[in-house]
Amino acid sequence: MSQVIVTRRAEGPASYYWLSLLSGDKDTVRDLLDESHHLIHPNSVFDTSDVDGWRNYRYNSKALRIWSLTYEEEFTCPLYVTASRGYSDCLQLLLRKGANVDFAPGGESALHGACESGHEECVRLLLRHGANPNIPSQDGTYPLHYCKTTQSYLCAKQLLQYGAHVNMASEEEEQTPLHVAARHGLVDHVDLYLRHGAAVDKRDVHGETPLSTACSHPQGPEQLDRYYKVCQRLIDSGANIHTRDQDQQCPLHLACKSANPQTVRLLLERGAEVNTMNYSGNTAMQNILQVTAYRLPHQPELIVQALLNHGAIRVWPGALSKVLRYCCSSPRTVEVLLNTYSNLRGTEDWAEVVPEEEQQSVFSLARSPRSLQHLCRCALRSHLEGRLPHTLPQLPLPSRLLHFLQLEFEGVLY
Repeated sequence: MSQVIVTRRAEGPASYYWLSLLSGDKDTVRDLLDESHHLIHPNSVFDTSDVDGWRNYRYNSKALRIWSLTYEEEFTCPLYVTASRGYSDCLQLLLRKGANVDFAPGGESALHGACESGHEECVRLLLRHGANPNIPSQDGTYPLHYCKTTQSYLCAKQLLQYGAHVNMASEEEEQTPLHVAARHGLVDHVDLYLRHGAAVDKRDVHGETPLSTACSHPQGPEQLDRYYKVCQRLIDSGANIHTRDQDQQCPLHLACKSANPQTVRLLLERGAEVNTMNYSGNTAMQNILQVTAYRLPHQPELIVQALLNHGAIRVWPGALSKVLRYCCSSPRTVEVLLNTYSNLRGTEDWAEVVPEEEQQSVFSLARSPRSLQHLCRCALRSHLEGRLPHTLPQLPLPSRLLHFLQLEFEGVLY
């Protein structure tokens, strides 16, 4: 049966058919299909483009575009409409009536739509009726790439059971489903793909591995734990923590940009190089200091503390006024930074960037010697530079002193 274009302006049975599909009205859809209208069949094509420009198209009987002067087509079909909305009863009816299970006039099949919306029952029906689990969309992405939400976990599981290729890369971005799951912080998806042999260090067009992708993606405070768990799973499965993207940024650089303290600590504990530079000459420390003011709910001071305890090079004293300008809204970041110096002299330009309520404590550092306790801390930290987290637990010291040596926050500038 040839496909027929049904525009938005269509009236009569075609219009009822369209509205019934949108609402999942199975009975009306069945009645219209049984009445054998020439526009009503399972493989009808609906033009959902801008109605103001619909006359600028001409079509042949098989719905092939001949020419267009103004707009791009936006085609869909009954199978896609019902699958993407989770209308499994309507979908099953259309499949029984002979709908082409892989029909994709708009560039995406019904399987793509069902996966994107997380409708596992629709995915199951399509696969049981022979849908290709590795069918590419018009832009070269596959159904597994459309599993982007927690609700799509069972969809991904069904796809893999029916033979979806877990390492299939998208055409433009060259990302695998593992990249997609990592970017969206989907822990269960990541576990699923790893169990099915996902390549943990495959790079995309930007040189990012799934670990880099998880570290770099913007994260709200409530999402930090999810992304940390994704990174943990990837590293436990052998992900290279030293890999660099096309900008020579390693996962530690990226985790500092997104300000995820848990992930930063994880990378440091697993041996990430704390002072390596990217193409711009930035270290991980510079990345976190540049975003501190915008990531206060993420507790960026914990990242600065962790970097310093793992041997990060301190800020050059001459650049401290610039750093204080970035970090003055985070007093604990200022505290941990200034408490790493054995001696420090505030300059006049500090007054322009240090909040008035903090000026007395900051400028007092220049007027009096720092405490002997603090000087001892600086000396021991200098002696153990780079080995502090591994050596301190082996020393027979009280926990309070151990915390002091690791720059525990006290609200005090020594």
